Amino acid sequence: MSDKSTTIKNIRFEVMQTLEKQIDQFMVKFLIKPENIWQPSDFLPNSQKDSFIEEIKEIQELSKDLDDDFWAVLVGDTITEEALPTYESWLINIDGISQSPDNGWAKWIRAWTSEEKNHGNVLNRYLYLSGRVNMREVDISTQHLIADGFDLGTARDPYKNFVYTSFQELATYISHLNVSKLAKKNGHKALAKMTQTIAGDEMRHHIAYTHFVKEIFKLDPSEMMIAYRDMLKYKIVMPAMHLRESQGKQGDLFDKFATAAQRLGVYTNFDYIEIIKKLNTIWEVDKIRGLTDEAQKARDYLLRMPKIMLRIAERIEIPSTKYNFKWMIPAV
Repeated sequence: MSDKSTTIKNIRFEVMQTLEKQIDQFMVKFLIKPENIWQPSDFLPNSQKDSFIEEIKEIQELSKDLDDDFWAVLVGDTITEEALPTYESWLINIDGISQSPDNGWAKWIRAWTSEEKNHGNVLNRYLYLSGRVNMREVDISTQHLIADGFDLGTARDPYKNFVYTSFQELATYISHLNVSKLAKKNGHKALAKMTQTIAGDEMRHHIAYTHFVKEIFKLDPSEMMIAYRDMLKYKIVMPAMHLRESQGKQGDLFDKFATAAQRLGVYTNFDYIEIIKKLNTIWEVDKIRGLTDEAQKARDYLLRMPKIMLRIAERIEIPSTKYNFKWMIPAV
């Protein structure tokens, strides 16, 4: 490792240690105690009540009216949420974070993970009750996604990792919120409420990670700007990029899943662009001063990027092809 790389790494470590002193404040501000936050059982039929079977039948009747694209997207979102072990194991290895019980950042990662685990849990159980999904195929896809892993493109760099989490938390917020709107439109009130609540968690987490980046910009503006540029230059990797079905090849399902999401308007290329614009605004990229020459060029690139990407997005046509996902069970 060169002297410059060593210096940059050491500065990042110092910045992480500086922010770690505020970790307890971050926990109180951005996370919710297990006793106070919602739990999956809050949204599901209660097996101890006489109405249990009738509630399941109602879910299954409502589920018949939602098409395969909707269920494919909901399954993909569920699998992405259930691949949580991959994300935790990645984040716990960031420079400045360790498994040590007294490491504040590790404490944050574990608490964040404990909230995120509710998302996959409740969605998985709901899919099981819906009668529209082949749960064995869903479970196989989930196991593959965790086993295959994926490269965020961040290495152990905390700056890049926090850019990634800032982006992805907002992306999942958009996806879950749009699923909620579609469910509500089709009279699926319980599913709408569930996914809206999940979206609320994702927004809260997004605000937390963007706050961390904003604090880093105060302490190390040039390197934070360059890290942000580097992440967007090579495009943010989607957590579901390696999706596959049983007997499938790694990643052979992602384009189909993404196409279904685009057709439904759940998550589109235009959403990707809007996220960049929002991050630029939140971090006040255009107002940051005292940058190195490289960081100034990085800022200029980041400010130009949305317009460039918009011109490309406007020319992309979304395929109308309907895909036969192994996850699906036809409505009867």
